[in-house]
Amino acid sequence: MSQTLYDRDLYDWSMQTARLLREGRYAEIDTPHLAEEVESMGTSERRALEHRLVVLLVHLLTWEHQPEQRSKSWQRTLIEQRKQVAKLLNDSPSLKPRLTDLLVDAYESAVRWAADDTGRDESEFPKSCPYRSEQVLDPSFFPGSDETEATRHD
Repeated sequence: MSQTLYDRDLYDWSMQTARLLREGRYAEIDTPHLAEEVESMGTSERRALEHRLVVLLVHLLTWEHQPEQRSKSWQRTLIEQRKQVAKLLNDSPSLKPRLTDLLVDAYESAVRWAADDTGRDESEFPKSCPYRSEQVLDPSFFPGSDETEATRHD
């Protein structure tokens, strides 16, 4: 069985496919693989958002459960993660209605990671995500703290 260009060299296949598209030579395009790659791009965006949500939730959980460790740099990390989530949602707004479900999926991983980071047992964290999607995205939301407490350490 002979391998297609797609199977032998994905980069070369993608450059050739882009050239064929630009030239309007649609009949020559490897349509099944092109459809697969386009779909894969969407899946990658969803996975990137879910990963950012895991990281953000880890930071929110550890912020809430380790108040003695809070610092301005940690606060900046939370702000930066929120910016990255917002950027992904801006680039792919169709993911926004899925945010609640993605948070549910991300929370399980976040609890394992937060438990490891804090040295606490997973059972010490809420069983389901304690934060609404609006709170997760809100740059002024820092669970378990007021603004002065949020920046007391550096």
